[in-house]
Amino acid sequence: MSARPSPDDGVNLAALATKYGLAVSGARPGLAEYVRQLWGRRHFILAFSQAKLTAQYSQAKLGQLWQVATPLLNAAVYYLIFGLILNASRGMSHDVYIPFLVTGVFVFTFTQSSVMAGVRAISGNLGLVRALHFPRASLPISFALQQLQQLLFSMLVLFIVTTGFGSYPGLSWLLIVPILVLQFLFNTGLALIMARMGAKTPDLAQLMPFVVRTWMYASGVMFSIEHMLEGKPGWIAHVLQINPAAVFMDLMRFALIDDYGSENLPPHVWGIAGFWAVALFLGGFVFFWKAEERYGRG
Repeated sequence: MSARPSPDDGVNLAALATKYGLAVSGARPGLAEYVRQLWGRRHFILAFSQAKLTAQYSQAKLGQLWQVATPLLNAAVYYLIFGLILNASRGMSHDVYIPFLVTGVFVFTFTQSSVMAGVRAISGNLGLVRALHFPRASLPISFALQQLQQLLFSMLVLFIVTTGFGSYPGLSWLLIVPILVLQFLFNTGLALIMARMGAKTPDLAQLMPFVVRTWMYASGVMFSIEHMLEGKPGWIAHVLQINPAAVFMDLMRFALIDDYGSENLPPHVWGIAGFWAVALFLGGFVFFWKAEERYGRG
């Protein structure tokens, strides 16, 4: 008969593992070590985002031109419906409304695409997650970076549109850099949150388009929140104006459009933007890291 294992065997094995530096395979590293590992994969994150961006429209004849054509076509449809038919441009001249609308579409698309890519970051790359050992946060961060690169291509068209309607480059255009940095941090945090949720509940990818579309209509992409809610209780407009999507859109409009002055911005708008960016990025990063050892299993 074989001897029964001693109750102390587990303790002895744990002590031996600690003594010789052994660890559980796939165990979650500490937060500081996790950040260090991510920094070590920075070249992979950049290369992966560029590869995804290149492959996104590789089957289309117009190729990368769709990066710009898609949001422009969306803006044209919104202008037809909201600008001409529903007269959502109330309070704004034609020369202001079109740059207002195009800027809103481009900036919101940046956040929308980051959210949708984040939902599928883990569940859509299970083969990679299960085959290789790397910090899983590399994937949602890479997808958010891909969307930033796509927006930078689109910004060239945005500059042409705003200039064509009388808003010429000035010192305010320098604000574009901090605005994009803050929005990228916010989008990355949101992508990390959605990546963890999407890894556990793949059906979330089917629900999110409806959630994001509702968010778009509540954020003033096609109309001025203040003018559209004129006569309604003031707190409704205030809540909608400080939602992060509206904040980043309004800041970009303020930077690009000469006739879109500071009176269109909520009080303490830079503080609000900074809060959303830092809170979502740090909160999203920790939220994602806490489930690191569970991605790709089950």
